[in-house]
Amino acid sequence: MRNKDILAMEKAKIVEKMNQAIKDDDAKAFSEAFTELCQKIEDNVLEQARELLTEQDASILAQRGVRQLTSKEREYYEKIIEAMKSPNPKQALNDVDVVMPETIIDSVFEELSTNHPLLSKLSATTVTGLTRMMMNTNGDQRATWGKLTAKIIEELTSGFKEVDVTQDKLSAFLPVSKAMLDLGPAWLDNYVRQVLYEALANGLEYGIVRGTGKDMPIGMMKQVGDGVVVTGGEYPDKEAIKMTAMDINQMGNITAIMARNDKGQPRTVTGLIMLVNPVDYYRRVLPATRMLTPDGVYVSTLPVDAEIIQSAAMPEGKAVYGMAPKYFLGVGMARDGRIEYSDEYRFLEDERVYLIKLYANGFAKDNNAFLVLDITDLQPVRFKVVSETEVKTYNAALADLRIGSLALSPEFDGATTAYTVTTENTTNVITAVPASGSAEIEIKVGQKAVVNGAAATWTTGENTVTIKVTDGDQSKAYTVTVTKE
Repeated sequence: MRNKDILAMEKAKIVEKMNQAIKDDDAKAFSEAFTELCQKIEDNVLEQARELLTEQDASILAQRGVRQLTSKEREYYEKIIEAMKSPNPKQALNDVDVVMPETIIDSVFEELSTNHPLLSKLSATTVTGLTRMMMNTNGDQRATWGKLTAKIIEELTSGFKEVDVTQDKLSAFLPVSKAMLDLGPAWLDNYVRQVLYEALANGLEYGIVRGTGKDMPIGMMKQVGDGVVVTGGEYPDKEAIKMTAMDINQMGNITAIMARNDKGQPRTVTGLIMLVNPVDYYRRVLPATRMLTPDGVYVSTLPVDAEIIQSAAMPEGKAVYGMAPKYFLGVGMARDGRIEYSDEYRFLEDERVYLIKLYANGFAKDNNAFLVLDITDLQPVRFKVVSETEVKTYNAALADLRIGSLALSPEFDGATTAYTVTTENTTNVITAVPASGSAEIEIKVGQKAVVNGAAATWTTGENTVTIKVTDGDQSKAYTVTVTKE
């Protein structure tokens, strides 16, 4: 049987083609690469089946991915095989009177939630059978003592959001040969689940990281929230925070931004991940997070409890840093979970192509949950006893500035330092994101200091907000005139 490592390398090369096709928006190239991946899976399943043709031990078969099917699953696959073998499979599949049991997609999702480096960390759930669901974006909520006033009720319920889990569609192609059908239900299930795993793993990862929100999830690299301007269904990119070192100062500084949600409520920072391109991991991140000790052992110097995950979906020079549980992902089968005949491709006589339609929706629960980092100038970690001769570059600009969900005038730009805004609210959360990971931020409303990410209180008329950014020997002041009507 083919070595698993060799098979994994072959699959990895095909996945690279798929990711490149997504970047190039080349549907034909993506479909061809995915079909090639399906062929590798089918060849491997056939090889396993030939090797274990007489094997009856369920535990040994389970180790190879061949499950003990439920009665509903067996009935489903038996009817699917009969329809696929018919002279007119398209009509025969339409006449099949059973649908794919939910346990099949549940099994695939369980494997993704256990084994996939990224998807296993997210707030992910199967939503088969649902079209809409309610989700609490506030996360942990303290109990309230005393009378429930209108303001408290508004705060408690403000985080509940209705989610359309059928918003984004995925399609998994299934090239199925006659030899595969002859193996029977258990082996067809093995093949179908492997294809679904690859379709979800590769299709979702790009959307989770970089998705525009148009016919795909909203990626971690995108801005979200009530004040975000969505153009043509696409969400805007987050500005990257410049990082020159992954030391306690810079990592602590940017992690503190996540310690409040976008409503200004404090929270515990947990489940930290950092997504990086594989090339960046070895060229930039590894030298910046590993140090050789005097006794010749490399140790991690990353000062926060974050898991670094390599992702081919990440663009080089950038990293996503955030709290994985704060990303919602819902995945399920399209209505009835049917396998359909595909007219899109023509293959050899002994092979036909089918289609399984899936749906998904994904987005960050709040805008502060994930940050985009610029790691192009990340420096290797050094012992402090080494004399530092390089010239440090400082940047006292802001990457983003928000006053609640209000629209600043003019639209925010790091080079513009004066803004105006009008509000009827008594308070608004002020969130300032530095362009540099080493920058410090001081916010005042008049002469009163305000914590970054917390709510400021307005008086009627004009209120002057001053945001002072200090990075090394550089400093910059931004002002926002907030008029409360």
